[in-house]
Amino acid sequence: MTPEATAPTAPTVSVDFTRAAECRSAHQSVRDTLDVVGGKWKLVILAALGERKYRFKELSRALTISPSILSKELQELEMDRLVTRTVLNTTPQTVEYEVTEYSKTLGEVLRALRSWGEMHHETIVGKKRKAVVRTV
Repeated sequence: MTPEATAPTAPTVSVDFTRAAECRSAHQSVRDTLDVVGGKWKLVILAALGERKYRFKELSRALTISPSILSKELQELEMDRLVTRTVLNTTPQTVEYEVTEYSKTLGEVLRALRSWGEMHHETIVGKKRKAVVRTV
């Protein structure tokens, strides 16, 4: 027997480079999305503003978020064209925030997150979360 005949041969591995590129592109798309809406507050803010317009202090109280953090998050959401800021002609000056048409494209994502969050809470805690009614 010759040495070539007894040596094990490595299996042939076929790499689908097109599929690998698609996966990398999908991963980058997820990263891009998280760069815009990632963090503790952005999706919560968008969910609240998706229900109605809010004035700054009203939103801060409703979400129990500090004004400095809310201001930073709203500025970033405004730069990403997800929120519009309207300065009202009042004394003292008040500012109102609302979602843009563009941010409404995240509606399906927000609904899926809410649904998953409800299911997860029920799975971990063993019962549905009670509705919380807050007055602002």
